[in-house]
Amino acid sequence: MTLGTTPVSVLPGVGPQRLRTLGLLGISTLLDLITYYPFRYEDRNAQPGRELVHGSRVTVRVTVDGAAGVKYRGRRASTTIAPVVTEDYRRLHAVWFNQPYVKDQLKPGRKVTITGKYDANRRSITVATHDFVVAGETVHSDRIVPVYNVKADITPKLLRNLIAQSVKTYGGEIPELIPLQLRQKYRLIDRLEAIREIHFPHTSDTLHQARRRLIFEEFFLFQLKLQAFRWVHRHEQPGVAHDVTEEALAQFAETLPFAMTGAQRRVAQEIVQDMRGKTPMNRLVQGDVGSGKTVLAFLAAYIAFLSGHQGAILVPTEILAEQHFRAAAELLEPLGVKCALLVGSQKDKERKEVLAEIEAGAANVIIGTHALLEEGVRFHSLSVVITDEQHRFGVEQRSIFRQKGHAPDVLFMSATPIPRTLAMSIFGDLDVSLVDELPAGRKPIQTFWITPDKEERSLRFVRSELAKGRQAYVVCPLVEESEKIEGVVNATDLYEMLKDWFAGFQVGLMHGKLRPTEKEDVMRRFVDNEIQVLVSTTVIEVGVNVPNTTVMMVYNAERFGLAQLHQLRGRVGRGEHASTCILMSKPDTEAGEERMKAMVATQNGFVLAEKDLELRGPGEFFGVRQSGIPDFKIGDLLHDAKIMQVARDEVQSCIRSPEFWTLPNYSQLVEYLKQEKVLLERAGD
Repeated sequence: MTLGTTPVSVLPGVGPQRLRTLGLLGISTLLDLITYYPFRYEDRNAQPGRELVHGSRVTVRVTVDGAAGVKYRGRRASTTIAPVVTEDYRRLHAVWFNQPYVKDQLKPGRKVTITGKYDANRRSITVATHDFVVAGETVHSDRIVPVYNVKADITPKLLRNLIAQSVKTYGGEIPELIPLQLRQKYRLIDRLEAIREIHFPHTSDTLHQARRRLIFEEFFLFQLKLQAFRWVHRHEQPGVAHDVTEEALAQFAETLPFAMTGAQRRVAQEIVQDMRGKTPMNRLVQGDVGSGKTVLAFLAAYIAFLSGHQGAILVPTEILAEQHFRAAAELLEPLGVKCALLVGSQKDKERKEVLAEIEAGAANVIIGTHALLEEGVRFHSLSVVITDEQHRFGVEQRSIFRQKGHAPDVLFMSATPIPRTLAMSIFGDLDVSLVDELPAGRKPIQTFWITPDKEERSLRFVRSELAKGRQAYVVCPLVEESEKIEGVVNATDLYEMLKDWFAGFQVGLMHGKLRPTEKEDVMRRFVDNEIQVLVSTTVIEVGVNVPNTTVMMVYNAERFGLAQLHQLRGRVGRGEHASTCILMSKPDTEAGEERMKAMVATQNGFVLAEKDLELRGPGEFFGVRQSGIPDFKIGDLLHDAKIMQVARDEVQSCIRSPEFWTLPNYSQLVEYLKQEKVLLERAGD
């Protein structure tokens, strides 16, 4: 057994209840335990009594100098007070609130180390539950002490003891995963030493060296997994070499109702070149809102059709799937392509018919939601899989989709511009194309940041647009009053209010709690201009295309990230009329103000994405943590971006080097990759 398979219950003191609680912390094996890193540290080296500063947190070695007393209020213990004497003979009182059991541990003459807040006026130290230890217990005091996130009966003291015990007993079984030449090149300490120092550092310098080593290791292994996956994908088995002529591509371009931009033509050529080769395509197409990425997805699916195969497009929502299906049918069916739609809300009879067409090969281009990933969906000959808004799908979902075909070409699309540092970690296994040019005729969107006291003025502007025959989105963060947060507008109340404001016009309500059929009905009526004002949460942020809409008004804009706000703004400005985005916000933080200023200052999605990453950090970049975004234990994508770049470069160099495959720790690296469900063959095999 390895540390990664040995249950933490082998440690004394870990019974069924503690095992369950440790599981809530993500700790089930010894490897989980020793890599459960502290989130901060406290300097608990003892101070002389004469150096204590009023109001500060202090650590002092003391001797109990008399019986501890407990005060009661009714049936509840209020305080426990023990007279104590410091090593330099200063007399103080140690105070514990609501911990009467401490009295039994404070026998006169006992030497203990306490940590707490010092009150010079009362000559007392208020001690927290677990912040006193018997003299000599150096895991918890007289050093730099780690602080961990804990739950229930797993106390900081217990966790420190378990980690110390596991490192002491099983430390010799911790495998070294970084090749010696890299450790020497970057002056990295050994893994066992790094594990010891990250939990129980001797000095701030040894802690720094441990963090540096473990961050590099985490990024190196992550990049190794990505690059190995990329290598396997390209070399494990040949894909389909699609046979596509220049004449067929010209015919596709001629059917478009618009001329492709230079960026679209460049990326289209990259896709064509990939799909003509036997090595499976593995490409990400990034482009700003409205840059015209969807037509590139249709092109890839059309190339598959020309070679007698199928193409499938996976999208996150039914609304977007239905819109793509209509657009694909309008463009491709005149070229002889049969398009099909597969979504979760379809009736059984319709679903069975679609599944039969897919399996028989009668459907050439299939567009759907997560329903495409279900086990019962069998393709006749799937040669290209396309994922739209791919960051909304996790690595496993992407893998399931790929396995629907035999070494298919893979194309990912993202309308969310992603900063290079973040893309490098999430999409390190992909070739990246940029559609960095907007179609001709797209008018810039005027963006205004207003405070809530300007609400009526803004609503009058919206009404003036409606009077011209235009339409408007009004977006807010919450669905209904039951979710109410003070000062935050919810869609249900806003809908009722705006029905009065916009009397004479139709107001609709859209949010994530509606049934799929209800959403479809509301969107159809909005697209057909039967609804002029759509009050919504962010369910309309991706994919919806209503060119007649000229106003996007966002309430509580400070509650959205820049990526979300940019996506919302991109829902307007898609037609011939001038468009406006109104952000109503009164931020209570400097970061909130920075977001509003950035939205007004630029419409470049990549500039905003970098700013969003800077202000919010990678975990919040998409508004919520997504399964496709790596959750590193110790590395930080924002602050440690240079280490990620170095790790990526070294992995690419290692994989290309024959010497790498003969390293003594090659077997441990392969074992790691197997655990990560990546099979890596030796170079040249």
